[in-house]
Amino acid sequence: MTQSVLEMKKAHKLLNRMDYDLKKVEKGYTNRTLYVNLSDNTIKSKPVTDMMKEKFIGGRGFGLWYLWNAVSSETKWNDPENEIIISTGPIGGTTQYPGAGKSLVVSLSPLTGSVMDSNVGGYFGPLLKFAGWDAIEIQGKAQNDVIVYIDGNNGYVTIEEAPEEDIDSHLVAEQFTEMYAESEEDKRNIAVVSAGRGSDNSLIGVLNFSFYDVKRQVPRLKQAGRGGIGTVFRDKKIKALVVKFTGVKGDTNGPVDKSKIIQAGLKVHKEVYELDSQQCRMREVGTAHLTELMNDYDLLPTMNYQYGSHPDADKIHSDIFKKKYFTQGMADGCWYGCSLACAKAVDHFELKTGPYKGDKVCVDAAEYETIAGLGSNCGIFDPEHIIEGNFYCDTYGIDTISCGTLIAFIMECYERGIIDKKVTGGLELKFGNAEDAMELIHQIGEGRGFGKIAGLGIKRMKKIFEEEYGADPKILQDIGMECKGLEYSEYVTKESLAQQGGYALANKGAQHDEAWLIFMDMVNKQIPTFEDKAEALFFFPLFRTWFGLNGLCKLPWNDIEPADNAKTEEPAKVPEHLQNYLDIFYGVTGKKITEEDMIFQSEISYNFQRIFNLKMGIGTREYDMPPYRSVGPVFEEEYESRAERYDKQLKELGYDIEGKSTKEKNMLLRKHREDQYEKLVDAVYKRRGWNSNGVPTLETVKRLGIDFPDVVELISKYQ
Repeated sequence: MTQSVLEMKKAHKLLNRMDYDLKKVEKGYTNRTLYVNLSDNTIKSKPVTDMMKEKFIGGRGFGLWYLWNAVSSETKWNDPENEIIISTGPIGGTTQYPGAGKSLVVSLSPLTGSVMDSNVGGYFGPLLKFAGWDAIEIQGKAQNDVIVYIDGNNGYVTIEEAPEEDIDSHLVAEQFTEMYAESEEDKRNIAVVSAGRGSDNSLIGVLNFSFYDVKRQVPRLKQAGRGGIGTVFRDKKIKALVVKFTGVKGDTNGPVDKSKIIQAGLKVHKEVYELDSQQCRMREVGTAHLTELMNDYDLLPTMNYQYGSHPDADKIHSDIFKKKYFTQGMADGCWYGCSLACAKAVDHFELKTGPYKGDKVCVDAAEYETIAGLGSNCGIFDPEHIIEGNFYCDTYGIDTISCGTLIAFIMECYERGIIDKKVTGGLELKFGNAEDAMELIHQIGEGRGFGKIAGLGIKRMKKIFEEEYGADPKILQDIGMECKGLEYSEYVTKESLAQQGGYALANKGAQHDEAWLIFMDMVNKQIPTFEDKAEALFFFPLFRTWFGLNGLCKLPWNDIEPADNAKTEEPAKVPEHLQNYLDIFYGVTGKKITEEDMIFQSEISYNFQRIFNLKMGIGTREYDMPPYRSVGPVFEEEYESRAERYDKQLKELGYDIEGKSTKEKNMLLRKHREDQYEKLVDAVYKRRGWNSNGVPTLETVKRLGIDFPDVVELISKYQ
């Protein structure tokens, strides 16, 4: 331990300590949760009940259940009773199957005011379980900056004031990893959760989960990015959560039948080895491969989602990142055993701006969402700008998706004269202005200038621009890419009705991890009718929910596929991989389930989360309405950029457009598309067992076994 880190540790003040009995994980569970209340420094163990395991499984489900019982309909995100719950689920921590190291984080969101879930890689969730805890539930607020330290080998938990360590995440991860490691080799046994100064200064804060990269000899960061949970973390005065566990083995998760897991894992590892270079190239470029694919299909968000492609997009294609920036040939999995290895990194990147200017740092990726968000959506096609923005968003603890989308919104408002330099404090926030866009990232992170307003998110900016600057609220609603308060992730959905629903009907707000149906719908034409689309918007959100209940990453499901997958009856489901997950669930828990059982498990948590939204005031139909920019062209120049396409569509619908102006044609198109969206919503609600207002029916909650008295009382008001 270096002298500086030793001095930091000496400055800690112990507030409470709880010793606990070490126990092995059995069938994927420890059967207890670690509860910490920072207001009175309570530390205690809570039982994980059979009901919780049967109905809510783990991961996101446990988080929903704990939070539901912790808060009332009046609770705000910054009230002490709000919680942050982290859980990995029963399969989480498995080392033989790729992508089995996810953690799920649940809290009330500063952006939406309702329940938010966010998934994340890194080592914290699995190590927390192996240290003896299925989840950690954090409530209350500390008076000063604190850490919670969990020693899974010696069996104790402490709450300590930690006044000397840095705030920004890349430094926090380094300092606490060094502080609690006994050697260089021991650093891989430590995981740190943190949120930087940007989480103090904005509502778009992220949690950074560390994993120690042995070859690079640096802790790297993965983000629980959506909904501002990092802002909650810092509001509670948490500087870090630190867990240490030494001794991860192939059976540490306590599986019933390890051979089932090994057998499934070997099949996928073989597919990765033989097919990844021909499919998505995850081991070479991670999710960055999507950049050129989206551009080719007119789906890459450009200039605040106005357009779906750009001539300069080749400057930020994945091959540019591969050849010039991403280090190749390194083990880039963010949990043991993940051969897909998509967590790419840029090593020794010299920063050009900000408080760390001149430092050479390791930057994790950029992922596709960051490339599109900080890059094309802002009209910026400079990979080094994207990498630098990626680093600062990560270490400041701000969400690259929300950040990119809200800057794109600001840029369009600036170019349309809705705001000007007086509002932005002199920043010329036009599309393509990389210098001022980077300055705005620093302002958001540091809580100064126009960054104070930008960091509030699009929903609140719309209100400010209307009330203080006289902006037209209808235009702001059309072009402000948020739903339920959460900024859109980075796909253009104008030509995919199903994906419009995938975004706006998502429980948490506009995020693609519930359903990504663009190719099924727009490209492959596999779901042509409203009923087909509704069925897809029933199955796929629930299948993806199941990953979040069990601690699984979705990428090994369909970013690598068996060679003959296209010949199966339902290739979008990747049937062989679906069966793998059923086998793994049995291998860990000893419970044999079918595809129908899997979907039923997910229905419980999915509907419970919808009802949670209702409890917090956003669970009805009006909150499922998207900004029109995600449905069709708002302005005439958008229509004209794809005039041939839109004219053809109107003619096929039977409209006589001869002699009509672009404005008139755009109005006809808008009326049709808005009507189509409403019909989609009706079909989806019916398939999900909800009423016409989007509320799960009493019959649905009884069928799912979540007809708890408070649930029945709540939904009865809306039947």
